Amino acid sequence: MRTIDNTSVGFVGIGNMGRPMAANLVKAGWRVIVHDADGARAAAVASEIGCGTSDSLAGLAASCDVVILMLPDGRIVRRVAAGDGDSLMAGLGAGKTIIDMSSSAPVGTRELGAELARSGVAMLDAPVSGGVKGAVAGSLSIMVGGPEALAAEMDPILSAMGRRFYVGPLGAGHAVKVLNNYVSAAGLAAAAEALLVAERFGVEGAVLIDVLNASTGRNNSTENKFKQYVLNGAYNSGFALDLMVKDLGLAMEVAQACGVDATLGRSCLGIWQDARSWIGADADHTEFARFVLERDANGRPE
Repeated sequence: MRTIDNTSVGFVGIGNMGRPMAANLVKAGWRVIVHDADGARAAAVASEIGCGTSDSLAGLAASCDVVILMLPDGRIVRRVAAGDGDSLMAGLGAGKTIIDMSSSAPVGTRELGAELARSGVAMLDAPVSGGVKGAVAGSLSIMVGGPEALAAEMDPILSAMGRRFYVGPLGAGHAVKVLNNYVSAAGLAAAAEALLVAERFGVEGAVLIDVLNASTGRNNSTENKFKQYVLNGAYNSGFALDLMVKDLGLAMEVAQACGVDATLGRSCLGIWQDARSWIGADADHTEFARFVLERDANGRPE
């Protein structure tokens, strides 16, 4: 069992999600060292939350027993973990552990885990759901994949950031995460289209959302996104539309690998890709609703 007294935790990637997650580890008493591609941001966050910082990945890995990654995608995870030049593998050794909390490709996670294992480095995948709000509150849903005994050993660390669900062998966490985001994206899309129909029929959007939330149509988007970010025009939930499209694509890759046709999923991915082309990859994902609401009768944006 990992304890505060015998473990140093490295944290790579301190953006919108990573910064509050690292802060919660510090609040829980863990010795934390952070690293980010933006060195100035790493120094500022370290000063703000009261932890150490490392200018290099190799140096971070050499100083820590466990290294957590919170990065945009699996390609970057692989480069940080085992790429050429400065990487974690240059400082990691037998008995150390990498926990990838990013949204990475499940198959790629298994390949990276096998590569790390040859050097005696263990790996868990532990992606999260709950957004920036959950990261700040320490209430994220954490989907843990990997050896069950290792997951139990790392549980005291993960518990500082949210509720843990052990879901299966390495890669299973990432598979469950992208499937979760597929269901979330489909729910947002359905609610946005329902809102369009309701408003054109003369029903106020806020009224529809209230009824949905008291009825069987409610979902995470109707409860936590439409009044908070859509109807008020804020569109600032903190999760990029491009990341949702990426996760939808990964979910469909998993479906294909498992021989599942996923007709609804492929249609959902297509319309989210259309939204990205119109709005832009950097837009907040809640702007998908604006894309739906502003299309004309021919399905083209106004």
